[in-house]
Amino acid sequence: MSVIGTVLVALCCFTPILVILLGAVGLVALTSYLDYVLLPALVFFIGLTCYAVWRKKKHDACCENPQPGNDVI
Repeated sequence: MSVIGTVLVALCCFTPILVILLGAVGLVALTSYLDYVLLPALVFFIGLTCYAVWRKKKHDACCENPQPGNDVI
């Protein structure tokens, strides 16, 4: 998961630089399309985070009271 986090942080840092570079080369019109990519990505990753938290809570609740015979060797 650390690789995915690194890629996301790089994307967050790269996006403003991308806007500046597109402005420098005269392609500012392309920045309007970034919303079509970044907003769905934001929604997806917020949903993924919520799912991971829910799953961790479910796993922690399951493993708090171990059942007899479920010993891990």
